[in-house]
Amino acid sequence: MNFSRRQFLRTSAAMSALSAVGVAGSLSLSGTARAADAITVQYGGSAWLGHYPAYLAMKTGAFAAAGINQQWQSFGTSSARMSAVLSGGIDIACTGIVSALALMARGSKHFSIVAIPDSFSRVEGLLVRDSVRSLQDLKGKKVGVTFASSSHLLVLDLLGSAGLSNDVTLLNVPAPELPGAIQSGQIDAAAVWAPQFNRIRAMSGMKVLADDTQFSLHKKYGVTPGPDVLIVRNAWAEKNVDTVRKYLRVYFEASQMLRTKPEEAARSLIALTGMSALDQLEAIKDAEWYSLEQQTQLLKSPGTYVDGLQRLAEMLVTYKQIDKAPAVRRWVNTSYL
Repeated sequence: MNFSRRQFLRTSAAMSALSAVGVAGSLSLSGTARAADAITVQYGGSAWLGHYPAYLAMKTGAFAAAGINQQWQSFGTSSARMSAVLSGGIDIACTGIVSALALMARGSKHFSIVAIPDSFSRVEGLLVRDSVRSLQDLKGKKVGVTFASSSHLLVLDLLGSAGLSNDVTLLNVPAPELPGAIQSGQIDAAAVWAPQFNRIRAMSGMKVLADDTQFSLHKKYGVTPGPDVLIVRNAWAEKNVDTVRKYLRVYFEASQMLRTKPEEAARSLIALTGMSALDQLEAIKDAEWYSLEQQTQLLKSPGTYVDGLQRLAEMLVTYKQIDKAPAVRRWVNTSYL
């Protein structure tokens, strides 16, 4: 299960190559008003729950009402999304911080973290068959997980804590393929995030052995293996300061909808995720949706959450997923809040 730096770079390069596909997958939503003077924002998204606020604000017309024309571009991975940010194709995106940290470690100053959208500690985890009662029961078994992802780091952390680092085989399986791999018996267990997490959990004979609340950094810092961060491309944001501030205000109004009107939000999100109504509602309720008012405290430096992100960067170095730990606080920008 050893995952070398060279393997990580090859995996990241392959993921980044998907950016061209993502850009081509631009989503246009009918019924959204487009004022002649609206400012266009290129957003990098996917069906992952971290993108729910941006999708809702677009779907409900809230962005359009605020003079923002959000153009949605879909990406299969955070690595591909971050490649698009670096190339100038994306202005704002929610992304898993693991891919962002890999770029920070290389010194990239193309982007800044401007908000923390959510905590998804209950909708990502390690799923096993009912016969598996503990991590020790995974000895000699095959676990499917997408390499260079938050789920990968969760598994490395869990197995390391249990002394099983060399006793379990990890197979690199793209997240959408994990449900099929479990059903066909190619793997004995899977680590993944929603919506695949929900689909595998719903299968007969499957259960959650551990979720992100068992991650070693979660209890002290509230940080999951790959927290979602909302980032902006600096070259664009510096020229559109008022637009970024307006965007964040509308974005977090959509987050409030997820907290207070989950049933209504779920109906709008099914078109994005393809989930059943019940699973969609469950995914919304299982996540914690942060408010605009919470952002200053979350992004305070020094502060508990940013300190946790720093420890996360150091953990990635330990597991040889990045060469060095960047000073995360240098990429945090609260001036748009």
